[in-house]
Formats: sequence, C-alpha cells, structure tokens
Amino acid sequence: MPKKMTKYLNQASLWFNRWFGGEQMFILLHFIPLFALYTGVNAIDWLMCAILYLLRMFFITAGYHRYFAHRAFKLNRFWQFIFAFMAETSGQKGVLWWSGHHREHHRLSDTKADPHSLKQHGFWESHIGWIFNPKYKAVPIDKIKDFAKYPEIRFISKHDWIPPWTLGVVSWLIGGWSGLWIGFFLSTVITYHSTFTINSLTHKWGKKRYETGDDSKNHWLLALTTLGEGWHNNHHFYQHSARMGWFWYEIDITYMVLKVLSWLGIVKDLRPVPKQFKYAHRPEKLAALGLQNASVSRVKVKKQPHSFSDLTPA
Repeated sequence: MPKKMTKYLNQASLWFNRWFGGEQMFILLHFIPLFALYTGVNAIDWLMCAILYLLRMFFITAGYHRYFAHRAFKLNRFWQFIFAFMAETSGQKGVLWWSGHHREHHRLSDTKADPHSLKQHGFWESHIGWIFNPKYKAVPIDKIKDFAKYPEIRFISKHDWIPPWTLGVVSWLIGGWSGLWIGFFLSTVITYHSTFTINSLTHKWGKKRYETGDDSKNHWLLALTTLGEGWHNNHHFYQHSARMGWFWYEIDITYMVLKVLSWLGIVKDLRPVPKQFKYAHRPEKLAALGLQNASVSRVKVKKQPHSFSDLTPA
C-alpha cells in the first residue's frame, strides 16, 4: 500500500479511536437505538436487525473463534480475509486482539490470570468489565503469531473501525435512519451481549459433561442464541473441533453452515471430534470401540492434541 494512503488510514484510525472509541462510546452505543423513537420503525428495520445479528454471530463464532483462535478448519487467504472483515463488522475489536486474548482464556481458564473468569472475578468483570481493563488493551501478538504474519490481517486488525463503519453505511443506504438505529446499532448491541454470555453465563449455568479443570458448562439456550457456542464444556474439553455440538441433539448452526461451505469448497478440512474425547464420559462406549479414555487435566490443557502450526492457510 502506498505510504501516503497508509498515513491517511493511520490518521483516520487515530481520529476514530479518539472520538468513537473507548469505554464512553461503548456505553453510548447502547442508547443510540433510542433515536428510533423519533424516526419510527418498520418491518424492514426489524428484518435487518435479525439478519445482521445472525450474520455477524456466525462470523464471530466461525471466524474470530473457531478459525482464528482455534484453527478448526482451513481457509485460503482470500476467504481468511473475508472471515476477518465480516467478524469485525460486529465492532468487537480487531481479529488479532479478539482471538489472541481468547487463546489466553483457554490456557488460563478459571485461574486468576484468566481475563474473564466468572469464578475468579465475578459476573460484571467476566461479562464486560475485562474489556475496560487497561491490562487487556494491547493486542497479544505473541499469542497469535501464526496470523500476525499476514499483512492483510494485520491491516484489518489495526484499522478495525473500517468493517463496522462500512456495514453501518450500507445499513443506512438500505433502511435510512431507522435502518441504521435498529438494523445496525440495535443488532450490534444484542450481538455484544449474546457473545459475552459465553464468557460469563456458560461458566455458571448448564450441565458439565466432561472434567476440564474449570467451570465450563453446556447450555442449550445459549447454544441457540449464539449458533452453537453454548456447548461450552464440550469445547473446553477438546478445543480444536470445528463442531461444538457433539451429539445429534446438540444443535450447532455454525457447524451446519461451515459444512455447507465445505461442500462449496470455501472451507476445507473441518476438524472432527476424536471418539476418545467425544465418549470420554462413557467408559463402556470407549471399551466397545477399543479406545482409551481421554481426560484433559489443567496441565494438559496447555498441550491440546493438535498444534496450530500444521494449519496454515491452503
């Protein structure tokens, strides 16, 4: 990219962060949808709100989480950038920041060093407070070097205001001011807190199928609202599967979409759940399959069965 263009973008990012970034803007964002009281709301606005919620929730869980944080499948560099861009339309900061801190959460889950542990820090801190903590402002590049090596990913992560602003303008062009207030801003707020429930509520509510060394649990309702993320105890037991709902009755919409994308050749090498992990809670099933029980202790969590290094983009 030309140096002059880079200079302008850096200046734009500084201006954005000064006037539209930070804790004050995050709080203000929750009140912006109230402008719809003056403009009115129509059916198109609510349809946009629902579509943008589902669209961005998919890219949060498929992009930020399953791909960039856990590398549960492969993408080429074009689609890798698209997944990063679309995930960032949620306004949840840059992809390197989000996914890097999430890796730390798994490594330190429910210890005092966990950025958002309900057990250690309480509901407010785990749900939203940790985002305001100066300790977590910086991008943990050392935790996500495998993606930081791509200049286009570094670019979109640094200029993380571009995707949400782009979507906001598109929302305004489609639905006018009421489309912006409800279609874009309200869906953004709902997406925020739906995502945050995985950090907070799934370490309090639900059922614990596997012993993971932390308080992660499975909750069917949170799995529905987050398109599959609520099968959190499954995920903490084996992080690298593209599928979080491991059994037929555990609905995982994100995985269903990823499966369709794999048929189209966009997504490749969806990582399955090894049977010794899936049935670790049923020794008799493992014995019938001739498999060993796979338990994950606190020490073993740091060394999951697959490394990130063998999952470079196709």
